[in-house]
Amino acid sequence: MKKIKFKSFSSGSCGNCYFLGVLDDDGIMRGVLVDAGISPRRLKKELAVEGLTTDCICAVLITHDHLDHIRSLGSYCKHLQKPVWATPVLMRSLSSHFITGDYLTAFRHELDSGWNRICEDIQVQSFIVPHDATQTVGYAILAAGHRYVHITDCGRMTPEAMNWCHQADTLVLESNYDVKMLLNGPYPPELQDRIRNGHGHLSNDECAAALRSIYHPGLRRVFLCHLSEHNNTPLLALEYAADALKGTDVRIVPLPRQESSPFYEL
Repeated sequence: MKKIKFKSFSSGSCGNCYFLGVLDDDGIMRGVLVDAGISPRRLKKELAVEGLTTDCICAVLITHDHLDHIRSLGSYCKHLQKPVWATPVLMRSLSSHFITGDYLTAFRHELDSGWNRICEDIQVQSFIVPHDATQTVGYAILAAGHRYVHITDCGRMTPEAMNWCHQADTLVLESNYDVKMLLNGPYPPELQDRIRNGHGHLSNDECAAALRSIYHPGLRRVFLCHLSEHNNTPLLALEYAADALKGTDVRIVPLPRQESSPFYEL
């Protein structure tokens, strides 16, 4: 029986990179990276801990063109030589970005509006979420029938995003900041406004409200991502989410900001 595996390598403004893979009956892992915010050297080291090499990576999916999500994309193209998938709008931005430059040319793959088969057992569909980048997308991923939804850097939940979440077996959802910590913290008013204006990030309250609304019996796991270093804590984020899903058997895990998570079987 095929197994679905998930690992976060980094989740926050310091860098974002996640792996979702399918382990087949022959013991072969094939999967995708979501975002490219850690170095190839660290990526290889972290995979080696799990007994894997970069051969298990079929493709890299990019959510948007902010530095913490694409910092190493040029290096991935140069050294890992994996297909890079993004929407046409985002691909145009990446093609002219100083981080990626000419390295991207040979590895470009534009996502269609429907389902895209990335590799064996993995299909992907993107959907737009509000964030102050050129374009930002969430991903719905079918991995050997497992329904995985990934939403990070999202200023507010849209009906389309909610609809995808309502179908998820596993959900990775931003829980970036605590409102009180943000208002009483070190950020100037302009930056606070940018975070809270509907095109910045989701608060613990907003994440919790979304979870209350989208819960369904098939939801098994929620990973809370992109927690702020200065305006949140894992315990606070977990408390809000746990209250929202009280009485359910959903497992909730706040992802580490800079360290890798365990390798989860979904």
